[in-house]
Amino acid sequence: MTIAIILFAMTYILLLTLPRWRAYIALGSAALFVVLGILPVKEVLGTVDFNVLMMIAGTMGIVSLFIDSKMPSLLADIILAHTPSVKWAVVALALFAGIVSAFVDNVATVLMIAPVALEISRKLKINPVPVIISIAVSSNLQGAATLVGDTTSILLGGYAGMDFLDFFVFRGKASMFWAVELGAVLSAAVLLWLFRHENGKINVTDRTEVTDYVPTILLSGAIVLLICASFIPNKPSITNGLICMGLLLIGLIYTLIKKRDLRLVIKPIKEIDFTTLLLLFGLFIVIGGITEAGLIDALADIFVKVSGDNLFLIYSLIVWASVLFSAFIDNIPYVATMLPVAQGIAAVMGIEPYLLYFGLLTGATLGGNLTPIGASANITGIGILRKEGYEVKTRDFMRIGVPFALAAVVAGYIYTWVIWGP
Repeated sequence: MTIAIILFAMTYILLLTLPRWRAYIALGSAALFVVLGILPVKEVLGTVDFNVLMMIAGTMGIVSLFIDSKMPSLLADIILAHTPSVKWAVVALALFAGIVSAFVDNVATVLMIAPVALEISRKLKINPVPVIISIAVSSNLQGAATLVGDTTSILLGGYAGMDFLDFFVFRGKASMFWAVELGAVLSAAVLLWLFRHENGKINVTDRTEVTDYVPTILLSGAIVLLICASFIPNKPSITNGLICMGLLLIGLIYTLIKKRDLRLVIKPIKEIDFTTLLLLFGLFIVIGGITEAGLIDALADIFVKVSGDNLFLIYSLIVWASVLFSAFIDNIPYVATMLPVAQGIAAVMGIEPYLLYFGLLTGATLGGNLTPIGASANITGIGILRKEGYEVKTRDFMRIGVPFALAAVVAGYIYTWVIWGP
């Protein structure tokens, strides 16, 4: 266990200090766990959740086609045509970004909607910085609402054996979707207050023209099929992954037939974040290694001892520690590491782990909005603004991000305990 602890600690330190090399660090660490005999070779592939990897890859590819079709821009135009003032436009765009992000990767959502927000800001002659920040934090918030909304949700779904509908109702109780939506309502009120002085009128006459409706059908089809798959008993463990990858393949074949340009087929494949996939592949093996070494059980025992066997204290510790950590580090490796720990804590206490799972997801996903580096969506939004010549200061981001995140986390924290607590 000592070797496993040292290797795991070094892995995490390197992941934090060398973000550009994260995938290689995770893969190298995974190889060491195997070479040193901590994880037997025959168990390596069994630790990797290929269903999660396939879902992420397929969804990212479909989203690329969806963006190119200009459907997101059209939807944004329709929403803006029905908003009376700038402050309501900002809130409407943020909520729209959140709705899209519940079904589409957070970064992709920001990439879709940020250009629309920039154009609107130019027309209205307002500063685009707070508008883009609002879109980014809203995208990050709603990613936890459904199984396909964010990598962390996909990780939880794969680990806990949850299907698409389980994020709405799970074991007869209201699930994560409602915790996130409660947070969304409160955080929307925060945005209205922050933008209370922006009362300028809006006059939108132009409307984006959609170039192709097939990507929208494919994305909608993915959601419908994932819902349908939820009702299939004893289905193969990679069912959801096969659905997403199959629809991406259909989209690529359709694009090749229609456009007759191989470059347009390769583009969605290039949009798949292979670095994240390799990072997760390596982390699955690393987590399998530390589990095999008994480290996960040891961490679970420490949590129980520190909290004095008090479930509410353990739950609170997981939520707010996750908020703190995710404000500064990527929540994907954090959630991937902590899911087995939460399960171990539940096993030690003799309870179901779902309260701790949902608390972990609430803190790790929603807490990322505290700082500019806490979520990929935030980094993406700031990068877009930088390209446009706007430098975003930390205090500018936190003026919106901190009250937004705290409103969402507190709502989810209380809701989850009331619904899933003893």
